[in-house]
Formats: sequence, structure tokens, C-alpha cells
Amino acid sequence: MATVALGLLAYDLAGANAGEILGAALAIKMIAYIGVAPFASALSARLPRKVLLVSLDVVRAGVAAALPFVGEAWQVYALMTVLYVASAAFTPAFQAMIPDLLPDEGEYTKALSLSRLAADLESVASPVLAALLLAVMSYSNLFAGTAVGFVASALFVVTAVLPKLGTAAQKPFLQRLTGGMRLFALTPRLRGLLAISLATAAGGAMVFVNTVVLVQSRFGLSGQATAWALAAFGGGSMTAAVFLPRLLGRLTDRAAMVLGAATMTGVLLAGAWLAVSYVALLALWVIMGFGYSLTITPAGRALRRSSNAEDRPALFAAQFALSHACWLIAYPVAGLVSAAVDPGAAFLVLAGLCATGTVLGLLIWPAHDPENLPHSHVDLAADDPHRREGRAGDDADHAHPFVIDERHDRWPTTKG
Repeated sequence: MATVALGLLAYDLAGANAGEILGAALAIKMIAYIGVAPFASALSARLPRKVLLVSLDVVRAGVAAALPFVGEAWQVYALMTVLYVASAAFTPAFQAMIPDLLPDEGEYTKALSLSRLAADLESVASPVLAALLLAVMSYSNLFAGTAVGFVASALFVVTAVLPKLGTAAQKPFLQRLTGGMRLFALTPRLRGLLAISLATAAGGAMVFVNTVVLVQSRFGLSGQATAWALAAFGGGSMTAAVFLPRLLGRLTDRAAMVLGAATMTGVLLAGAWLAVSYVALLALWVIMGFGYSLTITPAGRALRRSSNAEDRPALFAAQFALSHACWLIAYPVAGLVSAAVDPGAAFLVLAGLCATGTVLGLLIWPAHDPENLPHSHVDLAADDPHRREGRAGDDADHAHPFVIDERHDRWPTTKG
């Protein structure tokens, strides 16, 4: 509901140029996410998980409760910055716990889909609820619904049994700060995942920045119609989340994510010519949501495959920061091109950005990406117990699920 309210506030301030203001506000969000997430993960590694998560929820609830009472743009930006900083600390810590709770990959895949489904259900239900509430109250009151959500989140965390921190808490601060980025730099599938994140951001930015412009300026409809359009996007994403566990049983993470990115590219290209009516926009946004979910849901599986438990918090924090760096590119592009030219031009420019991410993902992420990689250790003694893990044949010492760690400082080039 805060997303809906923020879009309507931007339209009140700038009318047809709302995309420019909303794009700038969301860019501030991305800057906070990029700058804070790795540091927050490193600094909070020694804190009890439950205390950390509940405290951050309380801060976010307080900010959301204060938003209805501000009347100047700078006040909104200041409060939202605090909200974004708290979210940058909360989200990676939360995401990194899920693989610890569910070590089985099948169960983890179901959990990712259910988590995506929950997020999408919220993205559908909240705009619908917002549309109903807008009939009887000002959009500024919608921020109160966000505060209630954060309070509920804190209550859930209080009652949950959370896994204890692993050995990552004993690592030096600098290693905790840079460990996730190092994994991204040295793991091919993670570099491909980052490219797909650029495609995700391009498609999502068009929806989140320019829906209000298309609906209320181009079509001359109300804020309620904007809320329903955002709900259509959420509905498409939720549909994909329902089918993803079965789909990921047949497709690799790479194939599913590239398919989603290609779908979003196609929608953006089509939108430049087909988004001429509200009904057409709803249809486009449903398909866009489907592609969006395909690109974003399997990411957790790729992160899990690419890290040990002790490195996972740093890796999820790095993913949080790097993926939002992609949004930092896409958000201003979506807003500035729409304001300077028109939304049709924004469709085309973002289609180019989305296609770039899709192609880079195909090229960087190896098509052959097995669980067990054969490799050799030239620096280990012949009788080291690690050499006996999963014999691979004459051309390599052994094969096992491979991640970059203290024993494995580079990706193997030996063919399996």
C-alpha cells in the first residue's frame, strides 16, 4: 500500500512528470540499499538474529506510522531513507536464514516459491485493498497499513525458532564485508545471475515508475485504476510462482531465469505500440509479472548452490546490494525518459536494457553447470582427507558440490 501511496503522492506533486520524481525517490532507495547492505551484514554478524530482525521491524513500523503526517517532499525522502536503511539490514539477514532452516533443495525450492507467492499475494491484495480504501479516504492514510504489516512481521519473528549463527560471526570484519562480493567475482553462475538482475530491473522499473503516468495521464483514469494495474502485475507474478516448483523440476535455474528475462523483453517491446488502452496495459502487466517471477524466484537456489552456510549471509547481502545497483540504473532511466520524451520511448529504452541483461546472462552463465565439478588441488598433500571426497577420475583429484572457499580459491577449468 505504501507503493501505491508513494506513486499517488508523486502524481500530486508533478502530474504527468510524476515518473521523474518517483524515479528519483526510488533511486534514493537503491543508493541506501547498495551502500548499507554489505556493511549491515558485516556489522550485525555478532548480533542475535531475533533481536536484530525485531528491532529493524520496529524502526520500519515507526517510519511508516509517521509518513501520513508529513507534508513536504524532503520529509518524505528523509523518512523513506531511514526505512530503506532498515530494510537493507533486514532483508538479506532474513533471506540467508531460509537455507539454514531447509537444507533439502526440494524443500528449499518450495519455500522460495511460497515466499514469492506470499509476496505476490501481498502485491495483489494490497493494491486491491488500496483501491477500496481510496474510495473513502486520502491516499496518505495508506501508509498506516504498511506500519501494521511491519508490526505483524515483528510478532511473527518473536514467536519463531530461528537457527543460530554459524562460524561467519568469527571471521574478521573485512572478510565479512567483502566475502559476498568475492563469491560473485569468482563464480560464473553468480555473474550470470547479476546480468539477469539487470533484465529484471529494467522490466520492473517500467511497471513501478510509469504505471501511474500511463493510467492517469495517458488514459485519464483514477488512482484506483493505478492500483488495479499494479495488482495485475502481481497476479501474473503469483501465477508463475504457483507453477515454478514443477517448472524447476524440468528446467535449470539458468533456463527459467533467461526465459523470464526474454519474456519481459518481449513485453517491453510490445508495450511501445500496444499500450494504447487500459485493458491492453493490464494484459501486458500480467505477462510482465509472469516473466518477473521467473527471473527472481530461482535466484535463491543459485545463491544456495554457490556458498557454504557460513558465507551465506555475506553472499545474500552482496546479492541484495548488486541487484539493487541494477535497479539504480533502471529507475532513473524509466522516469527520465518518460518525462523527457514519453512512456513509449521508455518502453523501448528499457527493452534494450532488458535484452542486454538477457544476452549477457546467456553468455556468462555456463549452460553446462553441474552440481559436482571435477577439479584438482596442487597445494594439498597426497594424503589430505579432502582429496578422498568424490573421486573424479584420472584427470582430476575429485568432484563434489563446488563453491569458492578457503580450499577452493578459483573456479575449476577441468571438464567433467
